[in-house]
Amino acid sequence: MADGIEIGFGPLGQSGQGPGGSGDLVVFVGDDLTLSAAARDALGAAGSDLVARAAASEKFKGRSLSALSLPAPSGVSAERLVVVGLGSDKDRAKTDWPVLGGFTASKVSGRTARIVLDWPGASVTAAQAGEFALGARLRTYTFDRYKTKKKPEAEEKAATALTLLLADHGAAAREGDTAQSLADGVILARNLVNEPPNVLFPEEFARRAAELAKLGVEIEVIEPARMRELGMGALLAVAQGSAREPRIVIMRWNGGTAGEAPVAFIGKGVIFDSGGVSIKPGGGMEDMKGDMGGAAAVVGALHALAARKARCNVVGAIGIVENMPDGGAYRPSDILTSMSGQTIEVINTDAEGRLVLADVITHVVRSAKPKAIVDLATLTGAIIVALGQDIAGMFSNDDALAGNIHAAGEATGEKVWRMPLIPAYDKAIDSKFADMKNTGGRHGGAATAASFIKRYVEEVPWAHLDIAGVAMSSNASEINRSWGAGWGVRLLDRLVRDHYEAR
Repeated sequence: MADGIEIGFGPLGQSGQGPGGSGDLVVFVGDDLTLSAAARDALGAAGSDLVARAAASEKFKGRSLSALSLPAPSGVSAERLVVVGLGSDKDRAKTDWPVLGGFTASKVSGRTARIVLDWPGASVTAAQAGEFALGARLRTYTFDRYKTKKKPEAEEKAATALTLLLADHGAAAREGDTAQSLADGVILARNLVNEPPNVLFPEEFARRAAELAKLGVEIEVIEPARMRELGMGALLAVAQGSAREPRIVIMRWNGGTAGEAPVAFIGKGVIFDSGGVSIKPGGGMEDMKGDMGGAAAVVGALHALAARKARCNVVGAIGIVENMPDGGAYRPSDILTSMSGQTIEVINTDAEGRLVLADVITHVVRSAKPKAIVDLATLTGAIIVALGQDIAGMFSNDDALAGNIHAAGEATGEKVWRMPLIPAYDKAIDSKFADMKNTGGRHGGAATAASFIKRYVEEVPWAHLDIAGVAMSSNASEINRSWGAGWGVRLLDRLVRDHYEAR
């Protein structure tokens, strides 16, 4: 359930030789199989020849993200030697540190290991070591709390314990603390997405989000009576078919200058989406427990920011509902009045996430007056058709904000691709009977959904991230083997760090 790993930091000298020893020793080589000075010191005079002979025998070429394991030579304080390949000079110049950390952790899983973060031509920084540690933590995450019978190998498996050895180990330890905060935020988001909907119903989700108060986050929970007072007819309509009442949670982290306008992160939190009266097909409906991946990412990001005491003001807001089809459920052809006063003709009750976001966004715009809004939502299958499951779709009314989010995505590997917003998409949601309808039809579904949301952000710089393809059941990577990815936490943290945090 937790990350199942302990990570410490030490000087390169700890990789030295000694009589016997336990655990693994990890060293790195490029495609020329050359060891660093620290690795040679650890392995002794015969170390380079040993690695070369083992590599020839096993056809190990030192390619990026490859590994060779062999018994540690006599006199080395370890049981096993693990050689990790880094590839060519070009590969090493663009090392993805979390990915390298995740891959390395997978090769020493359940063991104790000293990792020599050093190779020829390298000067590993404290920040890079922190990112390596982040990747290692994320790779070892598992969600198995509901398994009562585990495989024998799982029961016997010990925790992974790593010591990262590098020159600037003191500063690296501080970066490791920051990485721990970020990893905890991602893991929180993963746990929320992975939970079953009979456990994580709206009230329980709100309770878990409210635990951020322990980190100094101000929490406000809005219940249905208050929603009715505020006129949140769109969100309440989505919830009215469920026996579980909705919640909105507002999370405020005030780490910046008092009175400065915050940046707002808003998440769709449909705990389970049956489609309502416009019910979904049965095949794959079980995945709709993950239709709250946007809300999970916002909660995880607020955790990460508060845990590292980010020097900025941030508001996180999540609308938490179930979309169910009972006799009281809202119907196609209903006309709803949103908090903004705009009216919405319901065409399809399975286009519910945008209704939830409409009222939450209006509330945040009016109450927080943010400098920018980023919403995250598992909104449309159309974005998966367009972009697959490795990249999120981004729609924005502001080029600068879009550029900053793109840069944060490139830096973290949580990549986004900007999609068009043109007048034709907005026109497609005009209604004969109301101000708008909640779907523009099959064609351009992700774009017309974004155009719907855009009608509620007023003049605030805004970006919408459609994360349907990346938040759940996404492609496995070196840093994620979980069904729920926790996607978006690292991106939002990096966006704040690079563009909103006081220097």
